[in-house]
Amino acid sequence: MKHLFTMLLVLSIAPGLLAREDDNTFTRAVGQWQVTLLTEGQHEGRAAILVGATREMLATIPNGTFPGATNAFLARSGDLIVLIDTGYGKRLFDHLQALGVSPAEIDVVLLTHMHGDHIGGMIRDGEKAFPNARVYLPRQEHDYWMQQHGNAARMIELYREQLHLFLPGEARDGGTPLLPGIRGISAFGHTPGHCTYLLESRGERLLVWGDLAHAMAIQMPYPAVAVTYDVDPARAVTSREAILSFVTREKIPVAGMHVAYPGIGRVEEVSPGSYRFIPATQQGE
Repeated sequence: MKHLFTMLLVLSIAPGLLAREDDNTFTRAVGQWQVTLLTEGQHEGRAAILVGATREMLATIPNGTFPGATNAFLARSGDLIVLIDTGYGKRLFDHLQALGVSPAEIDVVLLTHMHGDHIGGMIRDGEKAFPNARVYLPRQEHDYWMQQHGNAARMIELYREQLHLFLPGEARDGGTPLLPGIRGISAFGHTPGHCTYLLESRGERLLVWGDLAHAMAIQMPYPAVAVTYDVDPARAVTSREAILSFVTREKIPVAGMHVAYPGIGRVEEVSPGSYRFIPATQQGE
């Protein structure tokens, strides 16, 4: 069952890539890791969420909208099965079933932060959806949401015995080792403990950056634009600029929870402090 997904992804578009755009299926190899997009669908974001965008910037997006998505990612290496975020949980379990993975088989859940569109799948029918998983969460994120006394705090309490709290490191220092081939790198600002995860294997890397960017069409060329969802917009901008500099300098592909299909690609600097995103489905990716 665990390896059924390799038969379901039927269109190979480049070495290491498997995709079917009609059902939003996409997998990328990262050394021994197989990283699969689990999306709850594509959508059009609205310029109203942008903070600090000028009229000239907004003129670059037609009709005041931009492509977006709500994504999670499944990463598999040998017998280790890792889920990075859980979306709203509306389509997550259908995706896992199609890949031949049961929730009980998930070994690790990595949470980038605790907004509802990232932890919605953690609870199912009032119970833990992943009863056997170790759940990794930045301590700063844990402490913030425990003070809010909402759904995030309830989820924390439900998973208390499975919870592994850690302090994310800085990109320049290589992040915090969490598991073989996985490091946690801070990207604070969107939330107080917002975190990215760096996957490494056989000299290849992929940074799953959570909500580092919501509006790729604007926040890549203009990283100083924030969004209304940011708890600390100024710090979110600083984190985005630092991570963009890091991944372009190190030539590390990225995956994002609000990046439109295929959700994975690479970032290039086109001028100092200004970037563009190239989806992995484009030739040569």
